[in-house]
Amino acid sequence: MGDIIWQVKYYYTFVPNKVGAGARIINSLKAEGVDLFALNAFPVSAGRAQVDLLAPNIEVLISAAKKAGIKLVGPKDAFLIQGENRVGALADAIAKLAEAGISVTAAQAAASGEGRFGAIIWVRPRNVRKAARALGIS
Repeated sequence: MGDIIWQVKYYYTFVPNKVGAGARIINSLKAEGVDLFALNAFPVSAGRAQVDLLAPNIEVLISAAKKAGIKLVGPKDAFLIQGENRVGALADAIAKLAEAGISVTAAQAAASGEGRFGAIIWVRPRNVRKAARALGIS
């Protein structure tokens, strides 16, 4: 079976780069029943981190964030990939984007156990439509 690739909407928020700040966000969303495809967090300055939230139900995410006082930015677009774990699992998708002249802004991938892997790929907003075509999902 081939990889499943789809374009997803995501939102992000900023948190202080302090112990427990991320836990408060995650626990607030959990308390409201928000299911996440993925979460990506990284520092953007000495005192602040960005937390990307990819959820299968964006409306539930927005509602929960509003209730918890979490300011969301977005929506933005990314590509989510799930498939069989193998050597070079992400290489095919990255190569398709390169062949189409699209630079990858960021990517994250991990083996998820039981022979599976998952990945997120970000491209510049102006390249989203072209990337979808290159990945065969438009």
